[in-house]
Amino acid sequence: MSLLDVKQISHTYKTNSMFKPHHKRTVLNDISFSIDEGSCFAMLGSSGAGKSTIGKIMLGIEKTTQGSVQFMGHDLYTIDKKLKHQLRRDLQVVFQDSYSSVNPRMTAEQIIAEPLRNYEKLSATEQKRSIIELLEHVGLNKRDLIKYPHEFSGGQLQRINIARALSLKPKLIVLDEPVSSLDMVNQTLILELLNNLKKELGLTYFFITHDIKAAHMLADQLGILEKGQLVEVFNNPSEFFTSVHPVVHQLRSAILAEHPSSRTIRSNKRP
Repeated sequence: MSLLDVKQISHTYKTNSMFKPHHKRTVLNDISFSIDEGSCFAMLGSSGAGKSTIGKIMLGIEKTTQGSVQFMGHDLYTIDKKLKHQLRRDLQVVFQDSYSSVNPRMTAEQIIAEPLRNYEKLSATEQKRSIIELLEHVGLNKRDLIKYPHEFSGGQLQRINIARALSLKPKLIVLDEPVSSLDMVNQTLILELLNNLKKELGLTYFFITHDIKAAHMLADQLGILEKGQLVEVFNNPSEFFTSVHPVVHQLRSAILAEHPSSRTIRSNKRP
């Protein structure tokens, strides 16, 4: 069953400059896809393809120029404010930069408590117990409650952001390049954590990424976005490696071989 349906969305930005007054730039063109409950839809594309714009439209940060976004059977752009507020708790996000996503003056406990204070009516004891459980879910513990963002590594702080996103038990989490700013070891650890949480809690993800290896670790479906066009959707991400579409071939060619000895190095020296 579809949890979210994106139907024929297009989006343009208005730009004003001396040479192009009132110029419109199209960033998305007639995009349609669905995300099934309990699955991960990964949107893969190069920088500037329009991936993050789709995420912002899904989150209500930007309003689509045309088309609709149906979440749990409701159009996010036509429902009243009360229902939109209710649905918003079921739609959370984890951004790329873990440090800019938090208030540096807040402790881990205060960061995770923000959505709980907005939506839940918990006693101080109940709230603290809930936060400790969330920390344990993401591989941290109650000793981390009093720490500030600068006391965590990038990977640890991203775990705090994931715990905050989980706090309201959302139906769908938008993952906007959540591992791209981390080193290779932490990338793998965070992707494994997200995969385990998905299975354990029955989560649904929309995973924005430029990294096919990361997408392949997490995705049940894979969409390929190029210059605002959804050029391919694979129900099995492994199909990416056999597709003959020129855009897919170009993305596939950009993947480095796993072992340095397998890589082709072009020399500038003349024979």
